[in-house]
Amino acid sequence: MRIIDKIYINGQFVKPLGTEVQELINPATKQVIGVVTLGDEQDTRDAIAAAKAAFKTFSKTTNEERAQMLQRLHDVMMNKLDLLNQVAVDEYGAPAAATAGRTQYAAKNFLHNMEVMKEFEFEKRIGKAKVVLEPLGVIGLITPWNANYTHISTKLAPAIAAGCTVVIKTSELSAIQTQVIAECFHEAGIPAGVINFVNGRGDVVGAELTRHPDVAMISFTGSTQVGRIISRDGAATMKRLVLELGGKSPNVILDDADFHSAIPLAVMTAFSNSGQACHVGSRLIVPEQRLEEVKKLVIKTVEGIKVGNPWEEGTFIGPMVSQKQYETVQRYIRLGLEEGAELIIGGEGHPEGLDNGYYVKPTVFANVTMDMKIAKEEIFGPVLSILTYKTEEEAIDIANDTIYGLSAYVSSSNLDNANRVVSQIVSGRVLINGLYDEPKAPFGGFKQSGIDREFGAYGLQAYVEPKTIMGYDIVPQ
Repeated sequence: MRIIDKIYINGQFVKPLGTEVQELINPATKQVIGVVTLGDEQDTRDAIAAAKAAFKTFSKTTNEERAQMLQRLHDVMMNKLDLLNQVAVDEYGAPAAATAGRTQYAAKNFLHNMEVMKEFEFEKRIGKAKVVLEPLGVIGLITPWNANYTHISTKLAPAIAAGCTVVIKTSELSAIQTQVIAECFHEAGIPAGVINFVNGRGDVVGAELTRHPDVAMISFTGSTQVGRIISRDGAATMKRLVLELGGKSPNVILDDADFHSAIPLAVMTAFSNSGQACHVGSRLIVPEQRLEEVKKLVIKTVEGIKVGNPWEEGTFIGPMVSQKQYETVQRYIRLGLEEGAELIIGGEGHPEGLDNGYYVKPTVFANVTMDMKIAKEEIFGPVLSILTYKTEEEAIDIANDTIYGLSAYVSSSNLDNANRVVSQIVSGRVLINGLYDEPKAPFGGFKQSGIDREFGAYGLQAYVEPKTIMGYDIVPQ
């Protein structure tokens, strides 16, 4: 049993003023594994004040000094890899093999940003002017529960690189993971007040960060609904915003694709991170005349996927993070049935023998149409909708028929065909014939999937503000 009764402010672990206590539950067993005392508005204000005071000196550090800090942040995470992985699997329920990869990825974010910072032009000449890109100030980082370490490092690394200080509010469901990573960062010897953590609810700690005039920017990953609230409330103080929001990503399989490789890949893409990810390809768009072939391939693939204990070798889908999320996924499965979609595998309830955790059956619907909620709304679980098209133009229309535009996938044996379709899909990131990553390329969404971008130079750009100086080189007469 872990007792999380401290928050991290000004380089010290201190008792919060908040008194609300929340249980922490292992989603694979439904057992209580800890309790966390949540911070309140005053805790948040104290953290902001510490970050504001630290900014005065931290904003003046050199690139080399900040590069050394980024290196240390990477190193402590790698040194504590086993502990970080253990608490992530126990608290979140993601399969251990996937968690290990994501934790290493999170640590490497610091090195990627160190490299970007060294190449970044913090000062440039434009005509007669000198333009200096200065750190924004105190940044509020608000992160979700589905990849705690990754989201923290994705936001923290460019803040450090830019010379900004931060107050981090992670999900209250991730309090044990947050405690361990905060201990790592403390060990890294970052100056006091540069990094602050406050456990707490979004409507308390997150709301205070969004309203507070001393917070220059909010970087948030989460639902589009909450993103709208942050946009509205942050407008009062003209907050800069980086919002990475929801998705209902299309996966378009062109008729000339190799279906025996493209369809299994599409299923695995949809069920990545147990379906609890904003970028998953949850809408599979296939040629109408090949639907029966697709259904057979999908069923065969799903039958081969191991659902179960996240510590067991070969597990690909673990439990949902909480009872609430389990019930949300069950509700959407019922909706699919009520709306008339064809259930080809899965359905309501737990997989056989897995009643002890928040496990759901990997579920696939066919003959889905875009007027159905399961085709429009983000489910955040292993539920895949298959839609059909008659023409390439119709496939593109279906892909773009969404309020979201975060990620998309296209499969074709002809790159000219694939690239032609990609050029017409409205999405922040599109992957052709596979799953790839480039940590220095921008990630973020079109439409209601977000504002601005994360990663690489685009991500660092969000944490600085341009100052134009003229007359700096003219000697007074």
